[in-house]
Amino acid sequence: MCGVIGVYGPPGSRAADRLYLGLYALQHRGEESCGIAVSDGERVRVVKGMGLVPDVFDRERLAALPGAIGVGHVRYSTTGASEVANAQPLTAHTSRGPSAVAHNGDLVNARDLRTQLLQQGSVFQTTTDSEVILNLFARWADDDEETAAIRTMTAIRGGYAVVLLTRDRLLAFRDPFGIRPLCWGKAGETFIVASESCALTALGVEQVHEVAPGELLTVDARGMHRRRLPEGRDGRAPCAFEYIYFSRPDSELLARNVHLVRKAIGRRLYEEHPVEADVVIAAPDSGTSAAMGFAEAAGLPFEIGLVKNRYVGRTFIHPEEGMRHLAVKVKLNPNRQVLAGKRVVVLDDSIVRGTTSQRTVALVREAGAREVHMYVAAPPFLHPCHYGIDISSRRELIAAQRSLEEIRRFIGADSLYYLSVEGLCAAVGVRPEQLCLACMTGMYPEPVLGQSPAHGHVLEGSGRGE
Repeated sequence: MCGVIGVYGPPGSRAADRLYLGLYALQHRGEESCGIAVSDGERVRVVKGMGLVPDVFDRERLAALPGAIGVGHVRYSTTGASEVANAQPLTAHTSRGPSAVAHNGDLVNARDLRTQLLQQGSVFQTTTDSEVILNLFARWADDDEETAAIRTMTAIRGGYAVVLLTRDRLLAFRDPFGIRPLCWGKAGETFIVASESCALTALGVEQVHEVAPGELLTVDARGMHRRRLPEGRDGRAPCAFEYIYFSRPDSELLARNVHLVRKAIGRRLYEEHPVEADVVIAAPDSGTSAAMGFAEAAGLPFEIGLVKNRYVGRTFIHPEEGMRHLAVKVKLNPNRQVLAGKRVVVLDDSIVRGTTSQRTVALVREAGAREVHMYVAAPPFLHPCHYGIDISSRRELIAAQRSLEEIRRFIGADSLYYLSVEGLCAAVGVRPEQLCLACMTGMYPEPVLGQSPAHGHVLEGSGRGE
């Protein structure tokens, strides 16, 4: 996950204000930390910290970030521990002057590159693979900045969307398969690039464009310039999970509205697995759009059967052991009058480890449901992701360890149905080779040799020769 944003505004404008609002729109992509780096043409200043955007930034901190060019980041950690040292943007002083980078994705060759850079004298302050990108960019000091960025793109492998700030320009680039999303547009004289179109439209951009796979955008005083990686590496395989869960419903990917794709997924689920039921509900909030499509196809009422407390985040402190069953209900509460005595279809975006689905089914049953049928808006997750989702082992995936019937019994549902790979592609409106389906099929667009170096804390200790 993670969300990135970059802004290049006219002289005298304040990039920090737009970055702050844009990060709010991207908050769903990462809640662990956030940050903003801004250049005033001479100096790059950065403010970052652990927590949500309003926790880290206030009026005083934003006022301390003058300048018309900047980059921002919200973090969901995959490579590197969840600590303030790994919060982004990362900054460095190079022979070209100050630079800052914000990165979404994972590099499958991060460990090898980091080892090479350390042997050549590079110094690392973090355990995140994003610092590898910053070091590579700084390494080619004799090149112009565009060429240095292209050489960096050529060296790294995996899924990435990067915004990079220098003293007087903004650069943005995307992996050759377009695994991680990135788009751009203009609001008046201000150029904006971001992970999702919802951030651009929130900032007044009317026409949104996709950053092409393998493309580099550079914005400076002369305008915007575009370059591509050499032919032969270009491909297209955006992450299917962006449609299923990551992206906000009002965003567009490949010119397809995410909400409408999810509704199509719900319709396809009913076509593949019809059921006799009384009501359709969603596991909030990511299952809502698909549940609406399912209900329409089935001719059943769509109801709010589970209510999510939006004021309880990931930092929720659990009380003593005897109160933990109540803590679950503070976060998610069943609407008893909707569920009691009913045959209920529960639609969720995915099942990873199964424990969340188990709790969801239990809540619906406790509310008096006569039957609970679990529908999943994604095919089974059978393989680890090496491009930006924090699933590094098949041992973490319940579908890779248990049969469909065993999963059904584990979560406690009367029936369990997954969407097929063919159904997912049909709902998106693309051929299978036009999506990254690696976590479902094991077919990785960017080859992964051996164990991926891009998960958890595997880069920690690499400076000790481990």
